Amino acid sequence: MSFRPLHDRIIVERLDQETKTASGILIPDAAAEKPDQGKVLAVGNGKILEDGKVRPLAVKVGDRVLFGKYSGQAVKVDGKELLIMREDDVMAIVEQ
Repeated sequence: MSFRPLHDRIIVERLDQETKTASGILIPDAAAEKPDQGKVLAVGNGKILEDGKVRPLAVKVGDRVLFGKYSGQAVKVDGKELLIMREDDVMAIVEQ
């Protein structure tokens, strides 16, 4: 199944968080927090401004982004948990 988000929405797949601390202690799944980084899988056409013009989004497919812990709406597609969120929910693009 494929999705195409509307307007200024994006589809993000959470990236797995480290399960081991820097000192080597393993963190069990039950105690681990949800990761706040993800990979952008799809983007909408852009944000519709008050004058009716469309502003393209700053994020693009493949970008690694930081977002708030409770950002977006979780949906399950083909067994994967994805997030649909607005571009405004993205705090930063991680450059590698």
